[in-house]
Amino acid sequence: MQSANRIVSSEAEELILVDSDDNPVGQLSKAAAHDGDGRLHRAFSVFLFNANGELLLQQRGRDKRLWPGFWSNSCCSHPRVGESMEVATRRRLDDELNLESELEYVYRFQYQANYSEAGSEHELCHVFVGRVDDKVVPNANEIEAVRFVPAGSMADLLQNDPDRYTPWFKLEWRTLMDEHSDVLARYI
Repeated sequence: MQSANRIVSSEAEELILVDSDDNPVGQLSKAAAHDGDGRLHRAFSVFLFNANGELLLQQRGRDKRLWPGFWSNSCCSHPRVGESMEVATRRRLDDELNLESELEYVYRFQYQANYSEAGSEHELCHVFVGRVDDKVVPNANEIEAVRFVPAGSMADLLQNDPDRYTPWFKLEWRTLMDEHSDVLARYI
């Protein structure tokens, strides 16, 4: 574990551009990959649950270019060029939350979502679940706040106040509940 509030990402870092089958087709800066309607790039999302079956949510930092201050899943980011998903997810859990977790891969999907004139996400996203037993120490450069929410309450929260949550989180949660409830049952 390193300093809790270190700088861990930049708009200049290179993202992995992919086709719809997740084959690499090039590289592009994070800034350029998110301009306009976005360029399809590899990403991941992590859903962490505590021993009580509660989901760890994070509120994105207010300085984020896309969806600042919105609530989202536990951790999400991009692997670096030459980095495996296993290494990338471990790195980012440490970068954002200062913790470690064994993760289980569940599925991947493609989506595109625009955030006003600021840009877009256009990702082929790999979704993982895991358990969080350690104390969560969010990196203030990345995360505004964290909270644990009972998994059974998520559907109501997302339906009653959808504009407070990131688009990918809403899509992923619905798919996890509808198509991968057997996996979630081991965590909630």
